Amino acid sequence: MRRDLDRIRCLARRLGGLGVGQRFPHSWQEGVASVTALWRADVERRRFLLDSTFALGAGSAGLAHWLAAPAAERLSAAGPRRVGASDVAAIREVTRSFGELDNRFGGGSVRGPVVRYLHTAVTPLLREGAYGEATGRSLATAAAELTRLAGWMAYDLERHGLAQRYLIQALGLARGAGDHALSGEILAGMSHQAVYIGHARHGLELARAGVEAARRSGVRTLLAETRVLEAHALALLGDRAGCGNALHEAEIAFGRRSPQNEPRWIGYFDEAYLAAKSAHCLRDLGDGGEAVRQARRSLVMDGRYVRGRMFNLALLASALIQEGELEEACQVASSALDAAEGIQSARTRTYVADLRRRLAPYAADPRVAALLERDRRTGRAAVGV
Repeated sequence: MRRDLDRIRCLARRLGGLGVGQRFPHSWQEGVASVTALWRADVERRRFLLDSTFALGAGSAGLAHWLAAPAAERLSAAGPRRVGASDVAAIREVTRSFGELDNRFGGGSVRGPVVRYLHTAVTPLLREGAYGEATGRSLATAAAELTRLAGWMAYDLERHGLAQRYLIQALGLARGAGDHALSGEILAGMSHQAVYIGHARHGLELARAGVEAARRSGVRTLLAETRVLEAHALALLGDRAGCGNALHEAEIAFGRRSPQNEPRWIGYFDEAYLAAKSAHCLRDLGDGGEAVRQARRSLVMDGRYVRGRMFNLALLASALIQEGELEEACQVASSALDAAEGIQSARTRTYVADLRRRLAPYAADPRVAALLERDRRTGRAAVGV
């Protein structure tokens, strides 16, 4: 037992330098050391993390290792602290609660408490815990879910290097647990980020890895999600036929899903989410009319997703601009600006900036001029982070 603890501490020191979190772990002990070193460095607000940028090569070797799918390790431990079902349940409840707050108010409002909880509450369970195989896998999955959420919040703040490190480590935990479904969901998030920041080909690779994980898991909603992310990457690469095929496969998978038999964390991916991603694809391929139709569908959505509604309003406005429907575009864009107020999200500000850019060529139109003036008066529609 003491030897295992010492090994984890030694690994944490070795993995705690400037590259902390960028390496995909190849063993459970290495994963624990790596992810806990990342949490600690984040809580300490280490400058190299605050300044880190997205690295295309980070985690690539680990992704190949994951795709090879070696036999999962046994996740039992004999540390001094007994870990039970209540500890795992607490992590899951924290993830659920903070996930709801993130959707309502943006990542800037809650990411700090999430990281502190990971460092102060989850680190001791991973590094000093005593648990059998079943509890070990549950603990790994719960820790992966919360690590993924912290990474998603960093992505929402457009702290892309930090987000990438969290998502790589979350994938390592999920892979250690042998959880193909959660691994696929994390790969989907990594693809989403890569496409957002302009790395469409890398996003395509990640989406296709997610498709493979979804197939292994049998979770049809996840397969639909990874397929539509594949479609978006292909749209940005100008592959109209490939995008159409991927969208078709997404629709088929979505139509065959069984929500009652799927993980709760995939529940956000509903008809509205599928429609929104389809609208992104169609708009980026220049099919404004069909993009408008799908964007309208995306607004028939769960009211808890406040930030998501703002994104979908902005998406509809951009498609309407593409179609030359300026009057309605301005009305919808105004609603998007209203929705952005109070959301601590850099992505929200980027969506607002994108609307300004798309409206700028029509600045002579009084309706557009009034909207642009409103944005100038308020500085930025979204609250700064």
